[in-house]
Amino acid sequence: MAEATFGAGCFWGVEVTFRNVPGVTDVEVGYAGGHTSEPTYKEVCSGRTGHAEVVEVTFDPAAVSYEDLLAVFFESHDPTQVGRQGPDVGSQYRSIVLVHDGQQRAAAEAAIARLTAEGVPVATEVADFDGFWPAEDYHQQYLVKRGLATCRI
Repeated sequence: MAEATFGAGCFWGVEVTFRNVPGVTDVEVGYAGGHTSEPTYKEVCSGRTGHAEVVEVTFDPAAVSYEDLLAVFFESHDPTQVGRQGPDVGSQYRSIVLVHDGQQRAAAEAAIARLTAEGVPVATEVADFDGFWPAEDYHQQYLVKRGLATCRI
């Protein structure tokens, strides 16, 4: 198994998107990319922790490639937005790929280069993974627990 970490706005919908990808074995919502340990939702929403709402995706590389997960990531949100996704505004909603190794970094940078060459002004941040803090239990599988398929209207 391998791990990938993505921030694409509110993590509830992102979690559902990745859970539906064949080859993905688990998805957990949480916080990463900031400068504090064990942040809470309230702290992350304050904007003072530097963390983004992210999903940690566990996947079988024999069944789905990291490049395929990147494609899902870029197709499932607006990577041109800075510090927001739709009506959700704040640095915690930024578009970010947290890479676990050099191969993931190269793949993420190549995906951004392809989109940029197509004229897409990508604002997605690529940063080294330096820790993941799971969100509170009530955030885990939030939409599924409420019988919803997506956050989108």
